[in-house]
Amino acid sequence: MKVTRLAIEDVLLIDLDVFQDERGFFVARFQAEQFREYGLPAEFVQDNHSRSMPGVVRALHLQHTPAQGKLVGVIRGRIWDVAVDVRPGSPTFGQHVYAELSDANGRLIWIPAGFLHGFCVVGDEPADVLYKVDVPYNPRGESGVIWNDRELAVPWPVQPTIISTRDQEMGDFASFRASLLDQNARTPATLG
Repeated sequence: MKVTRLAIEDVLLIDLDVFQDERGFFVARFQAEQFREYGLPAEFVQDNHSRSMPGVVRALHLQHTPAQGKLVGVIRGRIWDVAVDVRPGSPTFGQHVYAELSDANGRLIWIPAGFLHGFCVVGDEPADVLYKVDVPYNPRGESGVIWNDRELAVPWPVQPTIISTRDQEMGDFASFRASLLDQNARTPATLG
């Protein structure tokens, strides 16, 4: 396993050891002791599995209450995964990083609490995304930003053909930032 800090150093790209032969491959996707050795979280409370069709964009989401971190990987297909720093006071606030994750490259990405997250499917086949979270899902503790916000300028590599109604109705980053600053003034440490 190899762990690389991305341009926003708290977001970590994890290259897993994939063992291949004529039968196929084997990969250990998670091993608590090894994750601890690299300073990664080793306790998760839920595994989520989503399937997305080619042309799907799922973005940009955040669970702030309780603040949630995610360990994201792909077990079929390819995605382009994005994390946007929205931690109050962070020197990289409003900046994003991304990585391609696929069933073939054996990569995971650790996205800590305080980041918007999204992805799009690249290629012509559906993508199955498997991700672990470190706190339970709370639908009332969610917010987000519209996927194509001009200020964030995330360079999506595909022209989306399928976006949920919820994602189409997300607000812009300026409104999110104003809400976040107001919320942070009332309850510091909301985003972890």
